[in-house]
Amino acid sequence: MLAVGEKNELDYMCGISDDELTERFKESIRIDNEIRRIKGLPIAGYDKEKEKAYIEYPDGRREYA
Repeated sequence: MLAVGEKNELDYMCGISDDELTERFKESIRIDNEIRRIKGLPIAGYDKEKEKAYIEYPDGRREYA
């Protein structure tokens, strides 16, 4: 098992570190959500207070799973 901060060869696959890949993934989700809002499509999310997943519709209502 690797210690915190230690890197292995998979962390640098294709020249992209694990942290950079995580940041790119988060940004891609943010962009996708913006596109869905513009198109008037529902967006999936997670309510940390209620600890439940939900779908938010363009009119602002949420359906919890």
